[in-house]
Amino acid sequence: MEKRDYYEVLGVSKSAGDVEIKKAYRQKALKYHPDRNSGNKEAEEKFKEAAEAYQVLSNPEKKQRYDQYGEAGLNGGGGGAGGAGGGFSGQNMSMDDIFSMFGDVFGGGGGGGGFSNFGGFGESSSGNQGKRVHRGSDLRVKVTLSLKDIANGVEKKLKLKKYISCNACNGSGAKGGARNSQCPTCHGSGRVLRVTNTLLGRMQTASVCPTCGGEGTVIKNKCPICNGEGVIRGEEIVTIKIPAGVAEGMQLNVAGKGNAGRHSGINGDLLVVIKEEDDPQLIRDGNNLIYNIFVNLPDFILGTTVEIPTVESKVKVKIEAGTEPEKILRLRGKGLPDVNGYGKGDLLVRVHAWVPKKVSSDEKNMLEKLQESPNFKVGPESSDRNFFKKMKNMFE
Repeated sequence: MEKRDYYEVLGVSKSAGDVEIKKAYRQKALKYHPDRNSGNKEAEEKFKEAAEAYQVLSNPEKKQRYDQYGEAGLNGGGGGAGGAGGGFSGQNMSMDDIFSMFGDVFGGGGGGGGFSNFGGFGESSSGNQGKRVHRGSDLRVKVTLSLKDIANGVEKKLKLKKYISCNACNGSGAKGGARNSQCPTCHGSGRVLRVTNTLLGRMQTASVCPTCGGEGTVIKNKCPICNGEGVIRGEEIVTIKIPAGVAEGMQLNVAGKGNAGRHSGINGDLLVVIKEEDDPQLIRDGNNLIYNIFVNLPDFILGTTVEIPTVESKVKVKIEAGTEPEKILRLRGKGLPDVNGYGKGDLLVRVHAWVPKKVSSDEKNMLEKLQESPNFKVGPESSDRNFFKKMKNMFE
């Protein structure tokens, strides 16, 4: 299969300098990193492809041969290039090889620890030797809140079933909580060095120790309770404070309250997803609340006072005589607080007309008399007529 142009892989021009090439590679590596694309083979291939491109373009000698002879210049061909090839194929290298070779791109040291620790994904490393520290997985829970909870903020106690640190071994995985022994393969560094001979000379790379998995220690006698894992299934009651103004679908992060990490590792996080409980009377619209009220025709004409529910209590609102149906009354500051502290929304009261489906004979007689009354005739001063008049004036 023909390889893509290395400049095209990193998305840079042939005139790009070292800083631009390094920056472009870092962006590609972050995008296609295996920890962000678990199980995605296509992303893994692109990650390796980017590493291969960077290995060539970041080396002045290789870059010059590639610019002059293309891929053939890296494989010993291309006229004057002669035997100075030393080709590289990221597709045939392990992830650990790539991490260790290009750790400096992400601020890491010689062992590649900086690369494996970027972005907070997967295993994290601590110390200058790049030892691997296990991180527990995150937990996700859904919390249902009432409108009153959202308006005031609330404290919730959650009973979580999760992995917790094993008390029998204090999370170490060793029987009786004994200290783990230094790994005989890597001598506690968590990584092993490998030297390979290439046409360019001897190349030294570092990879995760296969004996201890990068931890630097090994367990001689496993804890019988957790079978050497350092974690067991258990329960924990966690108290969380939910701020006022949260909304459906928002996610709150509670650091360190997820699953415990193996072998005294780092706890994962607790992700709290907000779900709103439908209110029987009030409808949420952002930080505003909407309340629909029905008023009969006499009250529209004569005016009245109605009782309106809010989140906390009830308030009385006056409907002025002559109020038109579908008018919206605004009660400022009676809505929900903004989650970022930018004030409160309003309570919007939409006034609907209530029309009875049936009337008595006496009511019918009264209504017929009102129909004949001049005051109930729709004339030139009606709102509809005024609307069309205004529209006409706009175009004159």
